Amino acid sequence: MIIGFIGFGKVSQNLISLIKSDDITFMTSVEGRSQRTIEKIKDYEIGVADTFKEVAIESDILISANSPKSAIEVAEKYGKYAKGIYLDLNNISPDTTFEISKFTPNLVDGAIIGKIDSAHPILYVSGELSDKLMFLGKFIDIRKISDNVGDVAILKLLRSSYTKTLSALLIESSELAKQHNLENEFFDILSLTEGDEFREKSLSRINNTLSSSKRKSEELEEIIDYFEGSDLTMVRAALKKLSR
Repeated sequence: MIIGFIGFGKVSQNLISLIKSDDITFMTSVEGRSQRTIEKIKDYEIGVADTFKEVAIESDILISANSPKSAIEVAEKYGKYAKGIYLDLNNISPDTTFEISKFTPNLVDGAIIGKIDSAHPILYVSGELSDKLMFLGKFIDIRKISDNVGDVAILKLLRSSYTKTLSALLIESSELAKQHNLENEFFDILSLTEGDEFREKSLSRINNTLSSSKRKSEELEEIIDYFEGSDLTMVRAALKKLSR
């Protein structure tokens, strides 16, 4: 079996590290890639095709792990050549997922939950062809949501609405605690009910949110657009907070 990658970032690299089998080989292409990416591909000693079209044709599973902005363009270029499964792992909205389905009949909607370079990632998938990916459970935790392409994308939005709204609240509460010189005590009392790792995880969440507030604001806007007409009071408040 051949697993091909369009895009060769941390997601692709981690999957190669985790999926170890004599029956599985990996391939990608250096077409249009930066010198840094080319060197990284060499480090992993996988098959290299001249073009991504060739990767799409040869792969039994073609994985798109690029960026949300390029997900549709990649699917339009290479989805029609994918005779096997086209697994999209980009952080995209359900609308984008449905648009991608127009370019390939073999789409499986996927998402890796947790750190993308984690040793124990969880891969969520949805779509009628998802069952054909369950053998990956030998190497990683994989969970099928449904036969409906787009369900995983919706779950990603729901998770994002929770985590980003919570992050905005944490930022606001910790700022108030700082103003009263009670930041340590604030995290101490919350740790009593939220767990010993709450302080560390909260500070990491706050720092990550502050360092990428523009991108996270854009993701909140996407949530508001998709769930238009629903009660999104807290999401809108979080967007207002992060936009400042």
